[in-house]
Amino acid sequence: MQRYVLTIYQPDGEPPGPEVLEPVMRELGALEEELKAAGAWLFSGGLRPPEEAVVLRAGDGEVLTVDGPYTEGKEHVGGFTVIQAPGREAALAWGRRMAAAATLPIEVREFWG
Repeated sequence: MQRYVLTIYQPDGEPPGPEVLEPVMRELGALEEELKAAGAWLFSGGLRPPEEAVVLRAGDGEVLTVDGPYTEGKEHVGGFTVIQAPGREAALAWGRRMAAAATLPIEVREFWG
């Protein structure tokens, strides 16, 4: 079985209100339960807002510390799920289900390590 990371990209700015967010979280919770029942779920978690990130960059013999997000963009990584699947097509099938549940873009990438 290969491992895959399903990364959720969300728009920058304030999260949507409960009327939007609660049904999405219910759908994602149900999907996580299906992943667990199928033996595919390994780990998942959300990330704090990008404004709370700290970037460490090596250069000129020292490591610089910079507050804030690493890149400027219109979206950021909001969370991820690590799954195991027999192949790419199976991982993409789970990713499609996650995209439908989250109503956000999902990147599916094989996890090496």
